[in-house]
Amino acid sequence: MVNKNASLPPLDYLLAFESAAELGSFARASRTLNISESSVSRKVKLLEHHYGRSFFKRAERSVALTKHGHQFFKDIAPILDELRVISNRVQVENAVQTVTLAATHSVAGLWLMPRLARFNALNDDLKIKLLSSDNDEECLGEDVTLSILRGDGHWQGYDARLLFGETIFPVCSPQYLEKNPDIANIDNLARFSLIGVDSKHTEWMNWPTWLSIMQKKKTHVDQAVLLNTYPLSIDAAVSGLGLALGWGHLVDHLIEDGKLVRPLQSVSVRTEFGYYLLKPAQVSGFKERDQVENWLIDVSEKRRRYSNP
Repeated sequence: MVNKNASLPPLDYLLAFESAAELGSFARASRTLNISESSVSRKVKLLEHHYGRSFFKRAERSVALTKHGHQFFKDIAPILDELRVISNRVQVENAVQTVTLAATHSVAGLWLMPRLARFNALNDDLKIKLLSSDNDEECLGEDVTLSILRGDGHWQGYDARLLFGETIFPVCSPQYLEKNPDIANIDNLARFSLIGVDSKHTEWMNWPTWLSIMQKKKTHVDQAVLLNTYPLSIDAAVSGLGLALGWGHLVDHLIEDGKLVRPLQSVSVRTEFGYYLLKPAQVSGFKERDQVENWLIDVSEKRRRYSNP
């Protein structure tokens, strides 16, 4: 019967002995283990002292196993290998797979970021890598686990689920509205500072398109402030630089916090597009991906519903 109270030497002593025995040199063992040669020698001496036996015959530039060393190496080598197998298996079983979540700049900055802190606090063992890009091809890259993109719900090779639709209305800071009360009349909007987005997406709603839909005629307006991303346009509106177009759900939290207001109340434009959660149809899921997917769906189901404009 094995005496479980028997004293065992430290594992690093055994690893130093194993490497030196295999390579026949303390110097080569030091390079393999990435420790100094003197450290290898010291660990082996301590191991020999632990057992009261000499395991090596030491020469000037090499070492050779003694009879006891040969037997000890023969006994412990398979045990150390088995320990490595067990350790690797446990690490794989307990490894947390990173979920790469890709989204447009607008969704990443305005919809995901305000919610991520709470999600991370409740799921501290789960890692989300957030990729923000307005390039659809990048958001659908091979290393991306889940994507949130704007579209009509049809992406070949992907399962798509609607997170929220696209309802668009003017927003500004409360201070800007207070200084310019006339913007509460839609016919006056073009006279004020309109904040636009210079987007490569031709279908992206801009001020001329929005006003043309509302006034049922082609409308030309000057966008006094032009920015290259949608989150920047919202930052500009919060800062009081003028009127921006607010996307429902993306700016809801800013309206709730009183940083933005809707000067035209319920006036809005609804499009046929929406923001969809995408996952590759032919790729097997895993626990962490399912957790993130279920969280996003839960947030979507609790969203505010906008009435038809």
